[in-house]
Amino acid sequence: MSRIGKKPVAIPDGVTVDVQAGNLVTVKGPKGTLSQQVDPEMKIEVEGSELTIDRPNEQKKFKSMHGLYRSLIFNMVEGVTDGYKKQLELVGVGFRASTKGNLLELNLGYSHNIFFQVPEELTVIAETQKGKNPTITLEGIDKQLIGYVAAKIKSLRKVEPYKGKGVRFVGEVIRRKAGKAAGK
Repeated sequence: MSRIGKKPVAIPDGVTVDVQAGNLVTVKGPKGTLSQQVDPEMKIEVEGSELTIDRPNEQKKFKSMHGLYRSLIFNMVEGVTDGYKKQLELVGVGFRASTKGNLLELNLGYSHNIFFQVPEELTVIAETQKGKNPTITLEGIDKQLIGYVAAKIKSLRKVEPYKGKGVRFVGEVIRRKAGKAAGK
């Protein structure tokens, strides 16, 4: 039984939710507009300041989609009201990041610089403070898109377990290995 799917989604003031034919859910808020296609057999009802999702029967397919669509719609409402933010840090000697519009230029220890085009829906800020690792901040209203772009940037230089060098999320804990000196 889906516990998450049964919870109603609270719609704050200033946010409008529109359900069109074919279950296309559009959420408009102060930060922008997002839309998500929902399975046509799922019943979506907007009553006052709450949105509820009901499944047609108890098949496994509908049970799994029930909580999924509720979470997707909740993330859309959260995104258009507050927005989302992810921070990455570059750990390594000589690792640098700079931005020009939505073009991110990364120096990650390779023989060449890496140019990464960030989608227009997101804003990217690269900052370097003396004595600290360079950080990249991604902001936007679409949680899925921010997670996808952050994972792509992180995959450009994976964190290695011996020295801890690479691209990681701010506050991420990396399991470190001892190396060959510990074996003696």
